[in-house]
Amino acid sequence: MGKTMTNFLAWIDARFPLTKMWEEHLSKYYAPKNFNFWYFFGSLALLVLVIQIVTGIFLTMNYKPDAGLAFASVEYIMRDVNWGWLIRYMHSTGASAFFIVVYLHMFRGLMYGSYKTPRELIWIFGMFVYLALMAEAFMGYLLPWGQMSYWGAQVIISLFGAIPVVGDDLALWIRGDYVISDATLNRFFAFHVIAVPLVLIALVVAHIIALHEVGSNNPDGVDIKKLKDENGVPLDGIPFHPYYTVKDIVGVVVFLMFFSVVVFYIPEMGGYFLEHANFIPADPLKTPEHIAPVWYFTPYYAILRAVPDKFLGVVAMFAAIAVLFFLPWIDRNPVRSIRYRSAAYKVILTLFVISFLALGWLGMQPATPVLTMFARIFAVIYFGFFVALFFISKNEKTKPVPERVTMK
Repeated sequence: MGKTMTNFLAWIDARFPLTKMWEEHLSKYYAPKNFNFWYFFGSLALLVLVIQIVTGIFLTMNYKPDAGLAFASVEYIMRDVNWGWLIRYMHSTGASAFFIVVYLHMFRGLMYGSYKTPRELIWIFGMFVYLALMAEAFMGYLLPWGQMSYWGAQVIISLFGAIPVVGDDLALWIRGDYVISDATLNRFFAFHVIAVPLVLIALVVAHIIALHEVGSNNPDGVDIKKLKDENGVPLDGIPFHPYYTVKDIVGVVVFLMFFSVVVFYIPEMGGYFLEHANFIPADPLKTPEHIAPVWYFTPYYAILRAVPDKFLGVVAMFAAIAVLFFLPWIDRNPVRSIRYRSAAYKVILTLFVISFLALGWLGMQPATPVLTMFARIFAVIYFGFFVALFFISKNEKTKPVPERVTMK
């Protein structure tokens, strides 16, 4: 049996680089030996992507992308399809879980400078993954054809109409009609099920290839490729498999425990994961009392509402995302890890995180004068982080960075 398997693998290797890929990306890919808790979230994001694709395939088997049938088909999945309720709740919970692990993954990058030289392209690919994920979530949000799906899409698409000259035509092109209609549902379904997932998978592959080309960062921000033994193996590196595959399995088990609790006991998460208004069929003649996007979009929605002018609000909202692409060049300090950065950097990063969380909460609330004032304050803090970072990082007083990784 052993010889037969060896011959079979040799036959495959002569025609496809199976063993080469296994060695380059797992068994002989050397990662820093001081990975900590924050390095779980990349693999967890990959896990959730698989969950979303698999559950999405099963949902499309019974879903009807038709304005007259969409809501009823979702109810049919929930009530009559064997285990349909579980698949639907896994998919809806997975959408929120995806953003949770991605936000934590991005925060890890901010803490340890994973966007700095030579990892700029990894960060940019990651940001494009984030954009594709937002597009995927937005288009999927319309598909249940509930009240919040319909009116949330109506509000967001209407924002494009604020763009001078091309705005109205762009909004019309996105909708496929003058109002949210069957045409909109069909094109969003096509993009959600086929187009955006293909782009998302391609970007994830590019993100991983770029990562494995330059090597993983670590909590010390030390380049482990500098010091190698006589065989060219980094002194501070260990093979990704089996050491980090086992570590990631532990992370996956813990994640699935929390994921299962949500799916089986609180799938709506109090209206944050599945809004209560979305259990009512879409009615173009009845607007919900308070229209707000899903929680993972609300920081940017709060920035949009904080600006009095509609067009400038749209600009600010997109600028809040676009500025993240330029982070590798905004931060001019060569020290990567927060462990060795100045107190000033730690303060502005803390304020940035607080502002993002506060904007997320404010985006869920009605736009009262007091809350709008707070949204403006936190929006200024959000953008202020990048301005402050640009100036602070140039002459920042940092601690000495060790030559080799530490096991703190």
